[in-house]
Amino acid sequence: MNPNKSMVIIRGAGDLASGAAYRLIKCGLDVIMTEISKPLVVRRKVAFAEVVFAGTVNIEGVNACLAETVEHALSLLKNKILPVLVDPEAVVVKQLRPTVVVDARIAKRNLGTTIHEAPLVIGLGPGFTAGVDVHAVIETCRGHNLGRVIYSGSAIPDTGSPGAIDGHTWGRLLRAPVDGTVVSRRSIGDLVEKGDVVAHVETTPVQAAIAGVIRGMLKDDVWVPKGTKIGDIDPRKDAEYDTISDKALAVGGGVLEAVFHFLAAQEGKNV
Repeated sequence: MNPNKSMVIIRGAGDLASGAAYRLIKCGLDVIMTEISKPLVVRRKVAFAEVVFAGTVNIEGVNACLAETVEHALSLLKNKILPVLVDPEAVVVKQLRPTVVVDARIAKRNLGTTIHEAPLVIGLGPGFTAGVDVHAVIETCRGHNLGRVIYSGSAIPDTGSPGAIDGHTWGRLLRAPVDGTVVSRRSIGDLVEKGDVVAHVETTPVQAAIAGVIRGMLKDDVWVPKGTKIGDIDPRKDAEYDTISDKALAVGGGVLEAVFHFLAAQEGKNV
């Protein structure tokens, strides 16, 4: 790895985090991602978190691999492979002291990220305040400001309601009706009709509330509490489910701007 090349560590490897990783890697930056041991990611076809289960994945030409250790992660970087570490506390940040840390866990609140973790700290979505706990915030709410970089202040507060697609909001989401282990009955990419059983949580069926394409589904045999999002349905019959979404690319573009804005400022100081 080039010692003069800026390193980015992204906390979380869901679909929005993966959009950011994709854009940063395409622009030549070294990226390491961290995840929990059983990621609750539904858009698994376009989330690098899937390597925690599969070992390796390829998303739009970017190869990713589960890294067993920090040393393994660095060796993967040398081979132009994106490392994903199971590291819930992001201990790797203290070990490698990267130039950039991105909190992309989309928790709608700050889980403990501080502005002192790296020269540039970026937060995705609500829960962060630029200039206080991070240096920059990326807007994740659909609309005119999606992907905008906020250098002072916060993103739009969490509305508590999912964004509408073809007029559907809550009906798009599949949620666990009880505590228990998820078993899917349909696959990502399947067309379903309203009322179809698409999964079970323990013995309780989960039915589609609308017709459409299954765009995301939680990994089988993962235990979840009641109310957890376990999947989603896109009402558009031609919905894309295996390429990075427009939203993830927009958010990734915001991360890219914040990173290169910072790097340009640092280069100016060194002239």
